[in-house]
Amino acid sequence: MVRENEIREKEVAVAPPQATDAGLVFIGTIRTPWTSRLVCPRQGRADGPICRIELFPPWDEALEGIDRFERLEVLYWLHQSRRDLVRQSPANNGEVHGTFALRTPVRPNPIGTSIATLVERKGRVLLVRGLDCLDETPLLDIKPDRTLFTPIAPPQPGDFETG
Repeated sequence: MVRENEIREKEVAVAPPQATDAGLVFIGTIRTPWTSRLVCPRQGRADGPICRIELFPPWDEALEGIDRFERLEVLYWLHQSRRDLVRQSPANNGEVHGTFALRTPVRPNPIGTSIATLVERKGRVLLVRGLDCLDETPLLDIKPDRTLFTPIAPPQPGDFETG
């Protein structure tokens, strides 16, 4: 069940270390119909509502050629997420899991990703389906879906060793 900021039984919160600047720059904003985590979908859906990705100048020039791709990987900053839970019970059923074993928005660095379907480009605005974030979510990056590419380099010794 979705929640705001409560800590459930058996969950563990920690005092996070002081932040250091990673040099991240928000390159735009995402417009969606959801204003609360309580109504936002847990995963984006290919048949979900059309959402807007609005790039800030001067990043709009970086969209050149984006129209060639049907699917985009969208990375965003989950700005309303708490950052202190290391063990969580997302189903509120008493089972707990480590944060890194979950796709929860509650993470030390709350970076969200979605594979979105590009519907249309209108200048510096992309209309997409498949997002699962709140309205006015800060945009970190956009990339063509990596599954559309084949590796460039030939296999190297040790590539497939699990050691």
